[in-house]
Amino acid sequence: QVQLVESGGGSVQPRGSLRLSCVASTVDYGNYYLAWFRQAPGKEREAVAATTPGGITEHAHSVKGRFSISKHNAKKTLYLEMNSLRPDDSAMYSCAAVDYVPNWTARWAEKSLYKYWGQGTQVTVSS
Repeated sequence: QVQLVESGGGSVQPRGSLRLSCVASTVDYGNYYLAWFRQAPGKEREAVAATTPGGITEHAHSVKGRFSISKHNAKKTLYLEMNSLRPDDSAMYSCAAVDYVPNWTARWAEKSLYKYWGQGTQVTVSS
């Protein structure tokens, strides 16, 4: 069982920045595929960014150039650096983990593949 706990959300003005963190409770952290998802009210949960055990990353088109996913294996922590935030980035952000994703490059955004989920941290972008 893997527990994930997010932090770092909050309220920020447009064009502001936030850094989200997700701490995991597993001794095997370095072998997991990790991702950030978000869900706004009335919308489907969507993938934001993901990373492989080896550190390869993917970002959704809507956040490329503004958001950056990274991880620190020794700290068992996943990060999401968010810059140039816009009102449409407002959502509940959750981290997710799974020990294997077949054909990751093509399937990293499929939420059904991820086995473990955190409770989420709210991000609100508003003037």
